[in-house]
Amino acid sequence: MGEIEVKGTGKLGFGLMRLPRTGVMIDIPQVCEMVDRFMEAGFTYYDTAFIYPGSENAAKKALVERYPRESYTLATKLYASVVPLEKAAKAEFETSLNRTGAGYFDYYLLHTLNARNYKKYEKFHLWDFVREEKEKGRIKHYGFSFHDSPELLDLILTEHPDTEFVQLQINYADWESPTVHSREIYEVARRHGKPIVVMEPVKGGGLANPPQNIKDIFDSYDPNASYASWAIRFAASLDGILSVLSGMSNIAQMEDNLSYMKDFKPLSDEEQKVIQKAQAEYGKLDMVPCTACRYCTEGCPKKINIPEIFAAVNMRKVGGQIDRSERHYSETVAGGSSASDCIKCRQCEQHCPQHIQIADELERAAKLFEAE
Repeated sequence: MGEIEVKGTGKLGFGLMRLPRTGVMIDIPQVCEMVDRFMEAGFTYYDTAFIYPGSENAAKKALVERYPRESYTLATKLYASVVPLEKAAKAEFETSLNRTGAGYFDYYLLHTLNARNYKKYEKFHLWDFVREEKEKGRIKHYGFSFHDSPELLDLILTEHPDTEFVQLQINYADWESPTVHSREIYEVARRHGKPIVVMEPVKGGGLANPPQNIKDIFDSYDPNASYASWAIRFAASLDGILSVLSGMSNIAQMEDNLSYMKDFKPLSDEEQKVIQKAQAEYGKLDMVPCTACRYCTEGCPKKINIPEIFAAVNMRKVGGQIDRSERHYSETVAGGSSASDCIKCRQCEQHCPQHIQIADELERAAKLFEAE
C-alpha cells in the first residue's frame, strides 16, 4: 500500500457536491474563480462523485482543463446501490474518467457503504476491481465512504485491511449522535490506522447558520469568527485527518474557509469547551437531521422535494420561524407534490445517509403544514 500524501499545504478539501448554479446549470465561471482562489491558497484536494449531477463535468472544465495534472488531487466515487448489474457498476469508473478527463484518480471510493448495500459491493467484486485499477495506475489510492454503525465499519475494515482511507461524516453536532455515530466511527477508523477524509463537517450547511442559542454561545467567545469556522476547525483538529471537505457554494464561502484554514490553528482547550457547550445545546433540539444531500429524491415516484420540506419543518420547530416556514413550504410544493402525497414506499430511506425515517417525517410535515 502506497503512502498517502495530499499535494499542497493544508487539510481543507473542496467538495464539489453543492456547486453554485445559474438556474439548473452549474455556474462554471464562478466555479473557475473558486478553484483559482483555492489553488492560490495552496490547497489541492477536490472531491466529486459519479452521482453528483454535473459535478464531474464541472471538475473537468474548472480544474482539469486549466491546471497541470500533477498540481491537484482528485477524488471521485462509484455508487453501486443504483445499478442492477456488476457491469453497470464498473462502467461508472470509465464514465467518471471520461467526464473528468483526469486520466487517473488520486483517490477512488466505493460510495456510501451501509448495512443495506455493502454486500452488493462484495457481490459485484468491486473490491477486486479497485485493486486491479490501482495496479493499472488508474487509481492511486482506494477507500470508501461510510454511513452506518461503528460495528459495521469495524467489520468492513477487518475484512478489507488493504483499504487505504475512509471517508466519514464527522461534525460536532453529530459527535454523539445515536444514528450518525461520529465519535464512534472516528475511533474505529483510528484503531484500524486508516487516514480519514471528513465529509459533512458543516452538516449540509446547517452548522454555518445554527439556531440562535448556539450562535450566542460562539458569539460570546469570538463574535468575529464565522459559525462554519467552528465546525471545520473542530474536524480538522482531530488526529489522523487527511482532508476536511467543505461543499462550498459561492465565492464568499470559499473566502471564509480560506481565511482560517490557510494558516490553520487547531482548537485550543478553551475553544473545545465552547464546542462542548454547543454540542449540549444541539442535543436538546428536536429537528429533522437532513443535510440536503438529495440522495432521497432520485427515485421518488411522487417527485417530492423532501429536503426542502424538511428545511421548512426545521425553520418552524427549531427556529420558531412560523411565517417563514409556511412560505417556504408553500413555495416548495407549489406546482408539485406535497408531503401528504407520500405513498410510503420507503425507497428513499434506503438511500438516506442520515437514516431518517423519511415517510414518517413527511407524515408529520403534512400535519404541520397542511392541516385545515
